[in-house]
Amino acid sequence: MAHVRYRRILIKLGGEALAGPDGFGIDPAEAEVLATRIKRVKDLNVQIALVIGAGNLWRGKQGLEHGMERTTADHMGMLATVMNALALQDALERTGIVTRVQTAIEMKAIAEPYIRGRAIRHLEKGRVVILGAGTGNPYFTTDTAGALRAMEIDAEVMIKATKVDGVYDGDPKLNPDAKRYDNLSYIDAVSKRLKVMDSTAITLCMDHDLPIIVLNLWQKEALERAVYGEPVGTMVYR
Repeated sequence: MAHVRYRRILIKLGGEALAGPDGFGIDPAEAEVLATRIKRVKDLNVQIALVIGAGNLWRGKQGLEHGMERTTADHMGMLATVMNALALQDALERTGIVTRVQTAIEMKAIAEPYIRGRAIRHLEKGRVVILGAGTGNPYFTTDTAGALRAMEIDAEVMIKATKVDGVYDGDPKLNPDAKRYDNLSYIDAVSKRLKVMDSTAITLCMDHDLPIIVLNLWQKEALERAVYGEPVGTMVYR
């Protein structure tokens, strides 16, 4: 039986992972599918932290186009990530996984405040930790929040779970000849503007040698293959 390579991981999810066919809102059926996929990895005795975006509920860009203050738009996005975190928590709990939601903005009635040591203890006790509200600061994306939290909790890898099976040099939906990268350096990811994650997140990972795996969350057994260290998606590293 293969040995698990990564024992503590952080999975960065887009809010669209919870959306229905129209790409908006929270679809309980999609949340259940997502929870099942996460449970299969959890059952391998892997410690899992999750950071989820808010694109299914709110996109700050839309607010900015109508003159909204950037800080206001970003704070709305942070609150939307907490809604997604609670929906995912509910779906995971119904599969039998004990979870904790921690938020960078305190809202003690519904979640714990983010405390690094407490998050690590939850992981060590076998709980899945969902980290909401980004970094708690405007001007930072949930990609950057994922990279920051991954390093704080000593994750061995950051997995960016998307609907595309890796990083391409173009949009594969528009260009059938777009090339997929199996491996990619941090520098190339930034210099070629390949949209792996925002440049702040990639630079943060580069400075601390945190590998990134970009994969298709909906591809059969993609997450399991990633934690086993098998080639899947695109690996971004030094």
